[in-house]
Amino acid sequence: MTTLPTAIGKPATRALQEAGITTLDAVAQHSTKELLALHGVGPKAIRVLTDALGEQGLAFRRVDQR
Repeated sequence: MTTLPTAIGKPATRALQEAGITTLDAVAQHSTKELLALHGVGPKAIRVLTDALGEQGLAFRRVDQR
């Protein structure tokens, strides 16, 4: 259970937390499209999350997966 990286910024952190996403494991359960739909999550946050997920051997859920 790795916490969200602070480099994503406060608006993105708030948006993810309000959606119940508080760890990188939880981020990996969602696609980039789903996360970008959250107000406050933008391309910078996705880049930072992509790097953080990769460091943990995780990745975003592909759109065709569920």
